[in-house]
Amino acid sequence: MLHTLVAFHAHPDDEALLTSGTMARAVAEGHRVVLVVATDGELGLASEEFRGDGQLASRRLEELQASARALGVHRVEHLGYADSGMGPELYDDPPSGMRFIRAPVEEAAGRLADILREEDADVLLTYDANGGYGHRDHVRVHEVGARAAEIAQTPRVLQATVPRDLIAGAVKLVAKVYRFPADFDPTSFERSFSASSDITHRVSVRRYIGAKRASMRAHASQASADGGADRTLGMFLKIPRPAYDLIFGREWFVDPTHQGPVSDDIFEGLP
Repeated sequence: MLHTLVAFHAHPDDEALLTSGTMARAVAEGHRVVLVVATDGELGLASEEFRGDGQLASRRLEELQASARALGVHRVEHLGYADSGMGPELYDDPPSGMRFIRAPVEEAAGRLADILREEDADVLLTYDANGGYGHRDHVRVHEVGARAAEIAQTPRVLQATVPRDLIAGAVKLVAKVYRFPADFDPTSFERSFSASSDITHRVSVRRYIGAKRASMRAHASQASADGGADRTLGMFLKIPRPAYDLIFGREWFVDPTHQGPVSDDIFEGLP
């Protein structure tokens, strides 16, 4: 039985980090995959090379299309909202539209629900209640995705996440050989993402790791900062294989309604 998967993300490049392997696997297995982003990523951190001409938003949406092609995604949609940013200040809405965090949940959920109904979606991917590391647009994706699934009566909602103890342990290990910036709080990961005990789906994506890496590589604007320093995405892409394959060979999800053992198949049990 073939199904339709809709992956809902906050910004271009979020799909590469959290769900690209699962999306590539679904495509390879013959399922239909749709990628939806809420915002244009205009306020994402990027070097002058990518933001200097004021075209970062359009550039990031182009990168999203390149990522989707690498994964074999069948349809890509932008809900039309502007990036809310992650700093303490919430900027005014741009002339082109409303920042996602200011959008009423019901309105944004209605836009997403329209796509879910058009596609007769079987599975919707969103984020956990923490929004991963707490970005306000990510938290809003969790809220909007949950409501949209109710409206469209989508059978299954899976919250993309990472086991927090795994991240916290990795940060402690890296801290032994790498000096983090002064404003970096390594303990923040102890409060981010989800507990291992909450994980209901642990998906093996090592057979599709090439597509996942290509998806990451497509988001060039998010790989480096001014002065040539690597951002997180850039550092990930410098991890040599097979270490990269080992680190990124699994993706994790939470389904609060799931019963039984942890599953490797996001479509398992669907009618």
